Amino acid sequence: MKRLPIPDDVTGDEIDKDVRQELQSLPKTLAEDVARNLVMVARLIDEDPEGAYGYSRVALRLASRVAAVREAAGFAAYATQKYSEALAEFRAARRMTGNTELWPVMADCERGLGRPEKALDMAGAPEVQKLDKAGQVEMRLVAAGARRDMDQLDAAIVTLQSPELASNSIQPWTARLRYAYADALLAVGREGEAREWFAKAVEADRDGSTDASDRLAELDGVEFVDAMDEDDAETETVVTVVVDENTTTDDEPADEDEPTDEEAPEADEPKIVQIKDTTED
Repeated sequence: MKRLPIPDDVTGDEIDKDVRQELQSLPKTLAEDVARNLVMVARLIDEDPEGAYGYSRVALRLASRVAAVREAAGFAAYATQKYSEALAEFRAARRMTGNTELWPVMADCERGLGRPEKALDMAGAPEVQKLDKAGQVEMRLVAAGARRDMDQLDAAIVTLQSPELASNSIQPWTARLRYAYADALLAVGREGEAREWFAKAVEADRDGSTDASDRLAELDGVEFVDAMDEDDAETETVVTVVVDENTTTDDEPADEDEPTDEEAPEADEPKIVQIKDTTED
C-alpha cells in the first residue's frame, strides 16, 4: 500500500478523544498509523482538499470498518466535490453509528449531484427532528439552497425565515444564516434589505467564515484595488468612489447661484475620486 509522507510532529494524539476511543478496536500500531493520517486530513481539508483526500484514502484502506474513518473520508470527498463518493461514505458511517448528525451534509450531497428535490425530501424527514439546533439550522440552509437550485427564489427566502434568523444572539451558525438570507434577498432584487442583512452578517462573522464585508462594500459602490509600485515597492490600497457633482452634503451647501445653460457643461458626468492609503513594505 502506498503511504503518504507525514511530518514527524504529527503523533496521532491530536485527534478527538471519541475518535481515539473508536480506534482502540485496532492493533496499537495500526491505530497510531490511522490516527496520524486522520490528523493530516483535518490539517489539510480547508487549505488543500486534494491533499486531505489522499490521506483519507490511506486511512480508509487501513481501517474501513471504523465509523470515524468513513466520516473523514466522506468530508474529504465532499471538499473535493466528489459528491457521490462522499454520500456513500456518509451513509456507511451513519449505518455504523445510527446517529443522524450527518443528515444535512448528506442532503447537500444530493444537491451536488443535481437532485435538489431529494434534498428537500430529506429536509422534511423525521431525522431532522433528531438533530441539535446547529444541525437543524444547517438543514434549513441546505433546503433554501435546494429551493434556489429549482429557481424557487421566494420560497428560499421563506425557508430561511426562522427564530434563529430573528434572534440577536450570536451563535456559530448566525453569520452563515444571515449571509444566506441576504444573498437570497439580493437574488430577487431586494437590495435595501439585502444590504441590511449583509451588514448583520458582518457583525456576527467573527472568524471570517463569509465574504459578507466584501458583498456589503460592493453594494455600497466601494472598490478596493491593491497595486504594487515596482519602482519604490510601495503597496497602495485604492478606494474608488463615484461622486455625483450635483449631490450636496451637509458640510458643503449647494451654491445659491445655479449656472446658466451657457455656463453649464455639455455632459453632467460623475467624478471618480481615488483615495490612496500608501504604506511602505
